[in-house]
Amino acid sequence: MAAASLISRFDALLADLDGVVYAGPHAVPGAVDSLQQLAGLGVGLGYVTNNASRTPSQVAAHLRELGAPAEDEQVVSSSQAAAELLASVLAPASRVLITGSPALAQEIELVGLTPVWSQDEDPVAVVQGFNPGIGWKDLAEAAYVVAAGALWVATNTDMSIPQARGIAPGNGTLVAAVAAATGQKPRVAGKPEAPLFHAAAKRLASDRPLVVGDRLDTDILGGNNAGFATVAVLTGVDTRETILAARTAERPNYLINSLSDLHQPYPVIENADGVYRCGPSSAVAGDGTVKVTGDKDDLDSWRAACAAWWAAVPETAEAYSPRLEWLGH
Repeated sequence: MAAASLISRFDALLADLDGVVYAGPHAVPGAVDSLQQLAGLGVGLGYVTNNASRTPSQVAAHLRELGAPAEDEQVVSSSQAAAELLASVLAPASRVLITGSPALAQEIELVGLTPVWSQDEDPVAVVQGFNPGIGWKDLAEAAYVVAAGALWVATNTDMSIPQARGIAPGNGTLVAAVAAATGQKPRVAGKPEAPLFHAAAKRLASDRPLVVGDRLDTDILGGNNAGFATVAVLTGVDTRETILAARTAERPNYLINSLSDLHQPYPVIENADGVYRCGPSSAVAGDGTVKVTGDKDDLDSWRAACAAWWAAVPETAEAYSPRLEWLGH
């Protein structure tokens, strides 16, 4: 009898977008096919994104253009979460300065608040989300209002965003500019906070979702915060090395090369007297070193290394890279 696939253990997949499904305008190789297979397995699909530059309907349309299955309601965005947060603490029709895109302004309108674009319009709050067209004047306007004491909400604080040409500054970088200018810190609505993931699971009526993402500090930390199983995929920002070094709160349950691996059996990792074995590879950790017997290009070697290192350092609040010794087979 063939071993069951990784995704068969779960009733839904909650997928990040940038660096997982696409990078810039193009799909990540193999991602669309992997997502298309889910419906035939009875596995629900939701997209959980921190990118607030587009509306959920625009995101869904882009996904469909790439060939991925996507209805508007399958997309849960940080801009929706930010709008709901503001609506929960502000009076109806309150004015909110938009430091971001028209899509973010639309979400603010949908919850009964009034989007404005200048300090001169007397906003009582600022909402800041990613917009590739944002400039110094926009950040300055936000700084004026934040420094005057207004409530400040950021859709997300991703420091970088994967693009077709490489890694570019994300919303967190722009938020950091306003924070540096004002000495203030925003409330954050999106990942890595748990509500975004809980909302996505609720829409799919999912009891056992699997969160897949390329970033430890947003996707994996957020999924862990929500109490869901997490899988890190190596098609975006984080690497084998950064995942091995991850602090406890950002460690994924699983590690895969691409979304295609969701449809393969996940290897069992066994521990015998401190020797962690995964497939043909094994690893032992001690004194700040992980000794790996296996091929450096084989993901099983890294899975074994992670298991050994994380067992040796079960609680760490900071990323901590061990020395690696590759012993070959």
